[in-house]
Amino acid sequence: MKAVLCHAFGPIDSLSVGEIDPPVPAADEVRIKVHAAGVNFPDILIVEGKYQFRPEFPFAPGSECAGEVIEVGRDVTDLVPGDRVMAPARHGAFAEEVCAPALKAVRLPDQLDYTIAATLLLTYGTSAHALIQRANLQAGETLLVHGAAGGVGLAAVEIGKALGATVIATAGSDAKLAFAREHGADHGINYTDGPFKDRVKELTGGRGADVIYDPVGGAVFDQSLRCINWNGRLLVIGFTSGTIPSAPANLALLKGCSIVGVFWGAWVERDPAAHRANMARLLAWQAEGVIRPHVELNVGLDGVPDALRALRDRTIKGKAVVTVRPG
Repeated sequence: MKAVLCHAFGPIDSLSVGEIDPPVPAADEVRIKVHAAGVNFPDILIVEGKYQFRPEFPFAPGSECAGEVIEVGRDVTDLVPGDRVMAPARHGAFAEEVCAPALKAVRLPDQLDYTIAATLLLTYGTSAHALIQRANLQAGETLLVHGAAGGVGLAAVEIGKALGATVIATAGSDAKLAFAREHGADHGINYTDGPFKDRVKELTGGRGADVIYDPVGGAVFDQSLRCINWNGRLLVIGFTSGTIPSAPANLALLKGCSIVGVFWGAWVERDPAAHRANMARLLAWQAEGVIRPHVELNVGLDGVPDALRALRDRTIKGKAVVTVRPG
C-alpha cells in the first residue's frame, strides 16, 4: 500500500511517498481503509524524533483518520467491517490503511463527510475533555484561549461558547483574531500589541480569566498565571512554543488557582464511556452547526510535507487534512 514514509528522524522535507506492507490489527484493534487524515502538531515531533515514543523505521506519521473498517481484531466486538469511523493512531494515518485501537474509534453518522470527521477527534476531543472534565467550565465564566486560530484553539473557542462562557481569544495577527471572532470569540488580543495579561484584566474588571486554555507554553504560560482569577484553572494542553515552562509555585498559592494537566489519550483509555459521551455531544453540535470545523488546507499524500510545514509555521487557520481517497 502507499504511505508517507519516514526512514530516519530529521526534517519533514525528508518524507517521501512509498510502498509498505499493509498493517495487521492486534487483538484489540481495527484496520481502517483511510479516506482522510488530520494533520496535528505531534506529527511533526514524531518525524523529528522529539516525541515521547519512537517507532521503528520505516514508519508513516499521522495520528488521526476517518475511514472504513475493513478488518477487526479477535477481541473486538462493537465494530464490524463496513463501519464508518474516525479513530486516533499512534502513527501511520498518512497511508492507505492504518490500525487503530477499537476502544478509541467512534462511529460516524452517514451524512458526515470524511474530511470533516478527520478534524474532530484529536482537536475537538482534546478541547472537550479539557473544558468539560478537567476545567468544569461553567456558563457565565470567562475562558481565555491561546493560539485561538489553530486547531485545538479554534475547537476550544467554539466549545467554550457552546458551554456558555465569555471567550477571550489570543493570536499573533489581527486576521487570526477576526477568524476566531467568526467562530464565536467575544474579544481578541493580539500578542504583538504587548503583554496580554493587562488586557485580560481590563476585559474582566480586574478579576482575570476563570479558565485559561494553553497549548503554547513558554512565556504564554508565565503570563497566564498573572491574569487568572481566584479559583481559576490553567489548562496545560501542550508546548507549541517549544519551551516547557516551570510554574512559579508562589503565584499558584497567591491566586488560589489550579494548574491542570490535560492528557486526552490516557483519559480515553481510563474512561471510554465518558469519551464516547463527549464525542456524541460533539457530533450533535456539528450537525446543528454549533461547532464548525475549518479545513484551510487539503493535500494528497505527496503534499504531507507542505501541510506539516504550514502547521509548524502557523500559516494556516483551523486544520490541514490529507485526502487519501477522494469522495
